[in-house]
Amino acid sequence: MTDPVRLAKRVAEQFGCSRREAELYIEGGWVTVDGELIEAPFVKVGPEQRIELKAGATAREVAPVTLLLHKPAGLAIGAEAERIRQVLLDGEHWQDDPNRIEPLQRHLLRQHHLLPLDDDASGLAIFTQQREVIRVLTGARDKPEQEYIVEVTGEAEEGGLALLAKGIGHRGKILPKAKVSWQSESRLRVVVKEPAPGDVRMLCEAIGLRVIASKRIRIGRLSMAKLPVGHWRFLGEHERF
Repeated sequence: MTDPVRLAKRVAEQFGCSRREAELYIEGGWVTVDGELIEAPFVKVGPEQRIELKAGATAREVAPVTLLLHKPAGLAIGAEAERIRQVLLDGEHWQDDPNRIEPLQRHLLRQHHLLPLDDDASGLAIFTQQREVIRVLTGARDKPEQEYIVEVTGEAEEGGLALLAKGIGHRGKILPKAKVSWQSESRLRVVVKEPAPGDVRMLCEAIGLRVIASKRIRIGRLSMAKLPVGHWRFLGEHERF
């Protein structure tokens, strides 16, 4: 019996292309094995298995993407690549995503988690493979605003919101200046640049308030809008932070 071989080798032999072209067909979601889509070129296949190439297949690199996730409160993500991949696998691609991109396994690999939220916060989380997005969100130039809706309890000190706009210290730390306004008796809108982990909570504590929940709803010009909790979508070609 013939031993199993890598799928990329089998595709190259069967369809008369180079090994690299075969890998691109597979990674691009164009190859099925016994009717099942396989996106990993290194998977071993036997001689009896049926290999097919979808109509319209093109041997092109899968373009890098940026993904937007509505992070649930309590979800710890971190920066480790496999953990990020698992978070996205556990999430769900939003069926109403306006960007008609077919999700591929390649889209979930080597993603960078930018501007991470606190574990207990919810809202807009950013993952990217695109260098220009990394540059915009983490570069040395002016960072985009981040907007939060924060549920609080307690009594704010008089003039506290004005103090937050000027800059305030708390627990030995100078906090970033923030534009803060009341949305209701228990809800604040907080707009701040470059908050470090825990800063939104500390801004509220600095004026006598206790945070019950916080949600990031905007980064720069990009709003989370109608993206459901636990779902992710692609950043559109013309969307900018």
